[in-house]
Amino acid sequence: MAVVLDRIESASKSETGTTITLPTACPMEWHKLSGDSLLLKAIQETRYQGRATTDGRANMLMLAGHSYLGLNGDPRINGAAKRAIDAFGTGVAGMRLAEETQSLMRELEHSIANLKGAADAVAFSTGYLANITSIGCLLQQKDVIISDESNGTGLEDGCAASKAKHIRFKHNDAASLDRRLQECRTYSRKLVVAEAVFSMDGDILNLPAISRVCRRHGAVLLVDEAHAVGVLGRTGAGIEEHFGMPNDTIDIKTGTLSEVIPSSGGYVAGNNELCAYLRQEARGFKFAESPPPATLAAAIEGIQVLLESSQVVERLRKNSDRFKRLLREAGFELGQTRTPIVPILIGDSERAARLARYCQDRGVFIPVFVPPMIPAGTARLRATIVATHSTEDLEYAAKVLQSGARELGILPQPIRAYEAGEHETLRAGKPTRTGRRFHALCSSGRGERDLQCAG
Repeated sequence: MAVVLDRIESASKSETGTTITLPTACPMEWHKLSGDSLLLKAIQETRYQGRATTDGRANMLMLAGHSYLGLNGDPRINGAAKRAIDAFGTGVAGMRLAEETQSLMRELEHSIANLKGAADAVAFSTGYLANITSIGCLLQQKDVIISDESNGTGLEDGCAASKAKHIRFKHNDAASLDRRLQECRTYSRKLVVAEAVFSMDGDILNLPAISRVCRRHGAVLLVDEAHAVGVLGRTGAGIEEHFGMPNDTIDIKTGTLSEVIPSSGGYVAGNNELCAYLRQEARGFKFAESPPPATLAAAIEGIQVLLESSQVVERLRKNSDRFKRLLREAGFELGQTRTPIVPILIGDSERAARLARYCQDRGVFIPVFVPPMIPAGTARLRATIVATHSTEDLEYAAKVLQSGARELGILPQPIRAYEAGEHETLRAGKPTRTGRRFHALCSSGRGERDLQCAG
């Protein structure tokens, strides 16, 4: 059978010579633009100060990772991982259901619960697994999930894995959520799902308003804090500390151990009943392998280092504010970001890719995001700032971006947020969420035009 992929001509063949038909999901902008313009060459060494050695360059300035406090490579965390290998070896006995839970695993779960101000926590092999497993097993057909239309893939896939009905509310809009919950008042149980920090735009969930609406309607609130822990709040404890709200404002807290905490894995934190249920019913817990001992020890020590890093959290905040100020002064549109996630909105995918390559050629790596990963017409470079970036690093990166935008003919304000919208569109034959509507300033001479963005 022949394979048809938009902008891809050749088919894949198995060892027997049979042609393998691959699904056509959506316009393949990523494949059209892929190559050196989008991908970083293999990293040979990661530096402690936000730099890396790659195949193509000895000293690449990285504005790409999520080690926001610069803890990856911290000697205390490295030492804990090495000691765990000496004590427990490098591997695990197998899936959690069939093995005795390692003492390190329970210590890690206690550390997570303490960090999040929760009664208990359950650790998973990945943050993605924590989301899809917990959401997938908590609800039944008579229940409903109402999620923010700008949630990331992990939460979206978790909602899709559930038997419950799934609908969306306008991005970060408490009034829209209120209407949705009113429409769903006949459902048995209602789960509201959102990110604390939205990973593509860097804006923060309006937790005070969203939580009030949930309480009024008796809905359970699940918030993914993957990009909030270590970033929000005076000590980096997360979104509840950021808003000065009680630790039980959020009913179910999920997160990752591979962002600020330089390890691997994910977690769900909440009350004792929730965690006991997940240990019994969550397949992603029972049948997945435990993280290896070095990973567990690194996460435990990473949480302890985080709890002692309030000054580093403040340094991160100052660095991200400085970088955003430099870019805005240069004319770039950054959307509504209030965090170290800095979306540099370009609009056109090819222009975004060329600017990413321009930066990489000058020693600055900033990843580019194009459809279908994001809504059409909202291509961007997404910089992430860390506490260990120096003032000179940030000033150099801003100058490279500005000179590249000028040299490549990118307008200083290529795209700006226009109005929020909630619409349904079709992508790969399935209804999916949409993003926002934008005004794009086109260089084609046609002037300003509206772009309806499908998410």
